[in-house]
Amino acid sequence: MALTGKVAIVTGGSLGIGAGIVRRLAREGAAVALDYHTHSGDADAIADELKAQGAKVLVVQADVSQVASVQNLVAQTVTAFGRLDILVNNAGIEEPTPFLDVTEASFDRQIAVDLKGAYFAAQAAARQMHNQGGGGCIINISSVHEELPMVGNAVYCAAKGGLRMLTRTLATELAKDGIRIVNIGPGAVATPINAATLNDPQRKQALLAEIPLGRIGEPTDIANLVAWLASDEASYITGTTIFVDGGLMVYAGSL
Repeated sequence: MALTGKVAIVTGGSLGIGAGIVRRLAREGAAVALDYHTHSGDADAIADELKAQGAKVLVVQADVSQVASVQNLVAQTVTAFGRLDILVNNAGIEEPTPFLDVTEASFDRQIAVDLKGAYFAAQAAARQMHNQGGGGCIINISSVHEELPMVGNAVYCAAKGGLRMLTRTLATELAKDGIRIVNIGPGAVATPINAATLNDPQRKQALLAEIPLGRIGEPTDIANLVAWLASDEASYITGTTIFVDGGLMVYAGSL
């Protein structure tokens, strides 16, 4: 398996895209630390499922908006598995609100999880990778909205736009340690965060009309790319975003 002997952390790993990533990395042979914030039952169920298949899985509760919590996540992972090779910054939230109605509290919540969380998780992971040697890979689950505007979701778009430039900057700064950093930009994916749209037939049809491949993505579509990017087969890729969107980026207007 491509990731045998590797150790990975997946933030927000109990639901949706994160759960798909945890399962795929474990299937590729990685030992995985599954971080969750509030869905402990889902996290434990995934861990039990994978352990029954022979995988190594550690469940850790962490709030990525708190720096000390993220540092503890990395420390617990290293204590359990001895090292860290892969970080997947997947945890994210959005609170769609018209720009004129956004509150300071809502702004702070979204930036804290979507940008600050990824920043300091990357920092903690990179410190460990630097100290142990041998390089590593940091993968940020961004969004098509790091580039594509989304009316009524300005804070989320700003956070993802910041993640884009963070990735480009860190790729340059961390390259000397053999640490690669890459963004994945999902389009419309069938996850709880998109449930309101996908459960509304009219809104779903309008969305499908903007996707040339004519379907909503699945968590496995993202997880497949994560597994490849984390492997040695992608060892010459850093500092960029790969969009997984069924063609939405080259076709859609402002959603």
